[in-house]
Amino acid sequence: MKLLTKTMKNLAVAAVATAMIASAASAADKLKIGFIYPSPVGDVGWAYQLDEGRKKIEAMFGDQVETVVVENVPEGPDAARIMNQMASTGAGMIMIGSFGYMNDGLKLAAQKPDINFIHASGYKTAKNFGTFLTRNYESAYAAGMAAGYASKSNTLGVVAAYAIPEVVGIINAFTLGAQKTNPDTTVKVVWLNSWFNPSKAQESAKSLIAQSADVIFSLYQDTPSVVSVAEAEGVYVVNTSSDMKKYAPTKLLASMTIDWGPHFIKQVKADLDGTFEGTSYWGGMADGAVGLSSLNDDLTAEQKGDIQSVMDDIAAGSFHPYDGPITGQDGSEKIAAGETIEDGALLGIDWLVAGVETKLPN
Repeated sequence: MKLLTKTMKNLAVAAVATAMIASAASAADKLKIGFIYPSPVGDVGWAYQLDEGRKKIEAMFGDQVETVVVENVPEGPDAARIMNQMASTGAGMIMIGSFGYMNDGLKLAAQKPDINFIHASGYKTAKNFGTFLTRNYESAYAAGMAAGYASKSNTLGVVAAYAIPEVVGIINAFTLGAQKTNPDTTVKVVWLNSWFNPSKAQESAKSLIAQSADVIFSLYQDTPSVVSVAEAEGVYVVNTSSDMKKYAPTKLLASMTIDWGPHFIKQVKADLDGTFEGTSYWGGMADGAVGLSSLNDDLTAEQKGDIQSVMDDIAAGSFHPYDGPITGQDGSEKIAAGETIEDGALLGIDWLVAGVETKLPN
């Protein structure tokens, strides 16, 4: 009996040890993914859409992954510190969600070749460091068409984050779209030099309205601050990243939307499969990465139809918002008739189209 008891005890100990080993192996097999956002998640905006992509990862992979989020992280030393903390606490993959995180992320990627990175809005890659962008200039062109139809003053205002190529390209496309439906359109821009400054964004919107802008474009403002001002002031508004209809139920003209889910899922699968490569992704209407929602009912059925037709042509590849001829702000020909800007040139664009009155900052 004593022998049996001892044997049973040994079996119990062995079972516990086996369970512990299995649990440790399960934890080791789980991919820990860190997410760093430049602004609070909130319920709309850039960080919100990034986080929606994170949730789609969790829904797809379940217990295979664990996600960790740090939001509202300034570019610079704070971002570098948090990346390093994530790396030191077991992250096997890190998503860094702002242009200004690029160099610190690349430095860490070189030091930690076993960690894969995906970076929003950047242009540098490495074996374990990929970038992702959306072709927001496509939805900006369509939104610009709506703005051209809606404007009575022929003056549009843009509250823009930074004068980086991505933002410049969006402003140009928005202007070109507006000029397609209203050739007399001119555009004024306020450069905030910030991704997240609600009070300054509101002041800038009011300043543009005071200068006769009757459609305001909230460009990469990660809150509904500009959208709410437009609703209160009775002018139309277009915004980026999320549908903000609830913040401007009567004056939202259109929302430019983003869906990161499919790309995020693809990158996580590649990490889990061991096939990850640091490449550049630029998703557009053709693959559902960008779109336009909540077109205002003040637009006629015919106007909405024209906008949808152009969006269909963009998705099909039969039209590009940067099809020439296109004239620059300085009066020179930037793209000749019959030509289309190449992706490389668009990724580094440093000029504004004719009709934009505000100059690029030095």
